[in-house]
Amino acid sequence: MRAVVQRVTRATCHVGGELTGETGPGFLVLLGVAPEDTPETARQLAAKIAKLRVFNDDAGKMNRSVQDLGGGVLSISQFTLFADTSRGNRPSFIAAAPPEQARALYGEFNTALRALGLPVGEGRFGEHMVIDLTNDGPVTITLDTGVQA
Repeated sequence: MRAVVQRVTRATCHVGGELTGETGPGFLVLLGVAPEDTPETARQLAAKIAKLRVFNDDAGKMNRSVQDLGGGVLSISQFTLFADTSRGNRPSFIAAAPPEQARALYGEFNTALRALGLPVGEGRFGEHMVIDLTNDGPVTITLDTGVQA
């Protein structure tokens, strides 16, 4: 799995003008699923994100997690995180999981975040989404379970 985690003061997702998910202070997570990912991968990544200490403590140091903050997550499925442009200018997405697998593991990831006590807003899998966010910092972290999560 790949995740782009952005610290936000707020984020929203709309599909066809309908609000599908939102969060106040916390994270916007863009999540890509690879064919080798499993439910365990999803749970491990959710735990890593929940404990990621990138929010300021009282001394102004990044030492608090989204759990410590009492913040939330807006979770967006994004297969384009596995885009390959090495053979030209038109991306290939063959490194992304098939839609059925990706949908299930996106759901597993969101369920795992909720089990850790985080409120989770969601995008709508497979739909054209309009994401609006206010990045805080900015702080943007990329996690890849094949490498470091």
